[in-house]
Amino acid sequence: MSQIKQFDFIVTTEDINQRLDQFLRTKLPEFSRNYLQALIKNNYITLNSRLTKASYILKQGDHIIVRIPASQKIEIVPENINLDIIYKDQDIAIINKPQDMVVYPAKGNYTATLANALLFHFQSDGLSSLGGENRPGIVHRLDKDTSGLLIIALNNQVHRCLAKQIQKNEVKRVYRAIAEGNILKDEGTINAPIARNPNNRKKMAVIDSGRHAVTHYKVIERFGTHTYLELVLETGRTHQIRVHLNHIGHPILGDPVYGRQIRRFNLKGQALHAYKLTLIHPRTGEHMTFYGPLPEYFIKILEILRKS
Repeated sequence: MSQIKQFDFIVTTEDINQRLDQFLRTKLPEFSRNYLQALIKNNYITLNSRLTKASYILKQGDHIIVRIPASQKIEIVPENINLDIIYKDQDIAIINKPQDMVVYPAKGNYTATLANALLFHFQSDGLSSLGGENRPGIVHRLDKDTSGLLIIALNNQVHRCLAKQIQKNEVKRVYRAIAEGNILKDEGTINAPIARNPNNRKKMAVIDSGRHAVTHYKVIERFGTHTYLELVLETGRTHQIRVHLNHIGHPILGDPVYGRQIRRFNLKGQALHAYKLTLIHPRTGEHMTFYGPLPEYFIKILEILRKS
């Protein structure tokens, strides 16, 4: 495979006694540690002209060469990562995804994703292939730092049916979030179109020419400085809840992209959890509802806010 980038490093006295992957994460911050480890496993990184391991402890004078593949595409391998499997039958599985887990491989994140875990846990069951080789069984997604329920399709026929349900808004998704500030209305609807932010392509924004987007919210509890909410998606735009709450002046607590930059409660990301999921089973036609218990980090924040 052709290469578009190559980096050379010589280890100095300041860098000795570090693990190789830790050293590279510091020198190449644009790539995740998982991605760099995957490059090592796939022989794109050499040390003193030899293949090496991520755990290698650096010595003074070591010569490291890092080659970045042009497509940054690396084969997804099964990984034995614990999954919270809420439900499973011959057609579907419901996963309660933790915060800080990427759903499928993308630039900078090629290992430790939900896709890697699915390949390990569902090898004997099969996974749909309609999403492409990087998205085995994955019908829809959550942001890396959003926890909660996801539907996994175990064959292509089921995947097609579930995709149609999502398109027709027959799959109901209910979220829980902690928003900044005191939302005065007990409930409301945010109807504001969303599109790619023209000034920052990594962000979404409310733009008049954007796609139709509707979020319904209801206040569960108020803390003065924060509000605990339940939210229902009527549409499914990228970052929809995060963008909509920021739009009304109440960004989600801990949101690194749309929220306030003050880091509190040791949060890794936004306090947003996909709490409830209702679907029509593709084989039986049964209406099924699943609940994903609030994660520990979320419960602890609520406890702190209640005490304060």
